[in-house]
Amino acid sequence: MTEQDFISLAYRIRGKLTALARRFSRATGWDGDAEDVVQDALLTLWQLSAQDYPIRDAEALAVKITKTRCVERYRRRHFQYEPLADLQLAGSYTASEETERSDAEVIRNIVQRNLSDSQRRLLELRNRDGLSLDEISEVTGRPKSSIKVALSTARKSMMELFNRLK
Repeated sequence: MTEQDFISLAYRIRGKLTALARRFSRATGWDGDAEDVVQDALLTLWQLSAQDYPIRDAEALAVKITKTRCVERYRRRHFQYEPLADLQLAGSYTASEETERSDAEVIRNIVQRNLSDSQRRLLELRNRDGLSLDEISEVTGRPKSSIKVALSTARKSMMELFNRLK
C-alpha cells in the first residue's frame, strides 16, 4: 500500500472507526478517548503495510485492529496490579519474618526436647542474658573451660538436629 493509498483509506474510514470506538466506550463505561484508539489503530495498520504484511481488505483489518485496541485499553484499566510488598495486612508477616518465626519455634523445640537442663541453663545465660564466659563461671561455679565445652556441644547438637529437620 502506498502512502497516498493509506491517506485516502484513513480519510475514508476514520469516522467509522471513531464511531466504533465510541460505541465500545459507551457500552463498557470506559472513559477512554476514541480518537486515541483510532490513531493507534491506523498507526498499526500503516506499520503492517510498511512491513509488507499481506492485506486483502484494509478496511476490515482496520476495524479488527480498532476493536482489539479498545479491548486492550479496557482490560488495562480493569487489571491494574498492586505490588504485594506495599500492602499492609492486619496480622500478616513478611516471608522472611514467617521463616524466622518458624525457625525459632523449631530451635525452641530442639532445646526443650534434646538438651540437658545444664546445657539449657548455660545457653540461656550466654544467649538470653548475654553473660560472658567468666560471668557464667561465677554464677554456676564451673570452670570456664567446662562451660566452653558444654556450650559448644549443645550448639553442635542443635545444629545437627536443626539441619536434619529442614
